Amino acid sequence: MIRYIRRAAGFCLVLLVALLVNAARIQVLGADALDSNPANRRVAIARYHQPRGAIMVGEESVTGSKDTGQPLRYERTYKNGPLYASVTGYASQTYGTTLVENAEDSVLAGTSPLLSPFPLWHRRWAGGRAVTTIKASMQRAAYDGLGGRKGAVAAIEPSTGRILALVSSPSYDPGVLSGTGRAVANTWSRLTRDPNQPMLNRAIRQTYPPGSAFKIVTAAAVLDTGTVTDVNAPTDTPDPYVLPNTKTPLPNEVSGCENASLAYAVTFSCNTVMAGLGVKVGLARMLDAVGKFGFNDTRIRIPSGVAKSNFDTRMSPDQLALSSIGQFDTTATPLQMAMVSAAVANGGELKYPYLVDRTTTSGGRTVSTTARRTYRQAMNPATAFQLRQLMVDVVQTGTGMSAAIPGATVGGKTGTAQNGVGNTGTPYAWFISWAKADDAAQPAVAVAVVVEDASVKRGDVSGGGDAAPIAKAVMAAALAR
Repeated sequence: MIRYIRRAAGFCLVLLVALLVNAARIQVLGADALDSNPANRRVAIARYHQPRGAIMVGEESVTGSKDTGQPLRYERTYKNGPLYASVTGYASQTYGTTLVENAEDSVLAGTSPLLSPFPLWHRRWAGGRAVTTIKASMQRAAYDGLGGRKGAVAAIEPSTGRILALVSSPSYDPGVLSGTGRAVANTWSRLTRDPNQPMLNRAIRQTYPPGSAFKIVTAAAVLDTGTVTDVNAPTDTPDPYVLPNTKTPLPNEVSGCENASLAYAVTFSCNTVMAGLGVKVGLARMLDAVGKFGFNDTRIRIPSGVAKSNFDTRMSPDQLALSSIGQFDTTATPLQMAMVSAAVANGGELKYPYLVDRTTTSGGRTVSTTARRTYRQAMNPATAFQLRQLMVDVVQTGTGMSAAIPGATVGGKTGTAQNGVGNTGTPYAWFISWAKADDAAQPAVAVAVVVEDASVKRGDVSGGGDAAPIAKAVMAAALAR
C-alpha cells in the first residue's frame, strides 16, 4: 500500500513540476506573444488606466485626458486641436498614435525606463511630458495666415535647428479620434475620405515641385563650384533659352533676362539663366549640392519621419535644366525648403531640425534632451554671404517686397511651381525667407510657405502675393519681444 502511495505522490510531484515549468515558460518565453495577442485586453486596460502625459508648447500643455469611467478609462483630449494637430498627431484607443504622440509614446504613456528614479526598476509610471520647440505665437500666425487654404508652413531657428512652427492646412481635431465606438469609426471614415485630406501633414509628409524657390539651391551650386565668380557679371544666356537637345524654348515671366547676371536672375527669377547655369554645373555636382541641403535623404526624423525630397539621380541635360528651376521631377517638403533658407541664414551651416526639445517626468525632471547638431555644411560661408544679399534684394527690389518688415533685415525667394498634366492645374505658390532684427547678431528664423490653391495669376509674383504675407506674419511673430 505504501508503495502505491509513494508512486502516486511521485506522479503528483512530476505533475506539479510540469505545471511550474509550463507557468515559467509562459511568463518568460510566451509573455510577449500573449501581450501582443489582440484578444488580450489587459494590456489596453493597463495602458489607458491612467492619464496620458502632456505635450507642451512653451509652459502650456496642449493635451489632456478625461476620465470616461469605461474599462479603457482615460481618453486623450486636445486644446486647440486643429492648431497643433500637425505637431501632436493623435492618440487613439482605436487607431493608435502618430507624430509626437507616437514618437514619444513610451514617455507619455509612462512605460519608458527613463522615467524610473532607479536603474532596472521597471513598472508603469505617471505619464511624462514631451516639451516641443514650437513657439505658440508663430504657430498661430502660420495657421491664421493659411486660413484653411491647402498648404503648409515650416519655420526653423537657423542657429539651432529648433522647429518654431509647423502647420498643415486644412487641419482637423485629433480629439474626435481618441475613443472607441461607432462615432469614432464614422469620423475616421469621413476624415480619411475627405478630398481635402485634412489628416495629411503637408509640412513634412507632402512633397511639391518647389519651382523658383529652388533657384537658391541652384545658385549655391553655381557659386560653390565656381561656375559663376561674379554675381553681377553677364552669364551669356540667351532669351529664349532652348532646352538642350530639344527644340523647346524655356519662357521667362519677366523681361531683361537675356545674358542677365546671377544677381538679376535670382532677384527677378529668370528661368533661362538658372536653367542654363544648372546645366553648366552638371548633374554630378548638382547632386552633391542638393544632397548637402537634405534632398534624397530618406532618414530625416524630427523625431517623426519626413518624406524624402527628390532630385533625380539620372537625367538628360534638358531634364537637368528643368530640375534646376524646381520643375521636372524635383519635389520638396515645406520643411526641406525651410532648411534651404536656414542654411543660407546660418552662414552655410545647416543644423539638423528637431521638434521635441526634451522629455520630462510628470514632476518636471528632465529625462532626455535633444542634442543640437550640424546636418551638413550646405555651402561655403562666402557663398552663403552672397546668397543672403541676393535674398535681401528679392525683398527690397524684387518679387518678394510684400515680405518686408520694418526694423528687420529680411531675405526671401518667391516661387510658382507648375502643376497638373500639361501644367493645367493651379500653380503652387512658394515663399522661402529668413529674418534678422536690425539689433540682433544673427537671423532669428527661416520660413517656408506653400499655398496649393493660390488665388492670383500665374507667374513668380504668385509666391509674393499668396505665400509671402504668411511668411511675413510668421517672421514678425518670431521677432516680437
